[in-house]
Amino acid sequence: MANTYTQLYTHLVFAVKNRESLIKSTFRQEVEKYMTGILQNKGHKLVAIYLMSDHAHILIGQNPKNSLSETIGILKTETTNFIKEKRFSPFKFQWQEGFGAFSHSRKELDAVVKYILNQPEHHRKKNFREEYLTLLKRYEIDYDEKYLFDFF
Repeated sequence: MANTYTQLYTHLVFAVKNRESLIKSTFRQEVEKYMTGILQNKGHKLVAIYLMSDHAHILIGQNPKNSLSETIGILKTETTNFIKEKRFSPFKFQWQEGFGAFSHSRKELDAVVKYILNQPEHHRKKNFREEYLTLLKRYEIDYDEKYLFDFF
């Protein structure tokens, strides 16, 4: 789009269905690279990505031509199919419905990148439920407990 200029940085968070720990370290980086390709093909700029065993954190420079819901839907569908085709998991792999999306300014990027790339250390102190609720509260997002990810 001519004469369109944007700076849209979005931190995406979504979980494996039933919060099962199905993303193993043996194939985590391969799935991250696959996700990177999907995002780049949609015109987004990947800034940071880290897949924990049961959830994902991704920071993108968002292409305004694509809605977040569409982008995440494609990302979840295509990575689910990729994990199944590669037979990375002997169990049925699926992402949960829904996602979190948190906008950031350019000044915040270094801190957000560090936060995303430091997920293993971060989760030694705080579980995903605590982390997600903290994000919702920090960004003053109203939520209803019954519509949050399934936390078992």
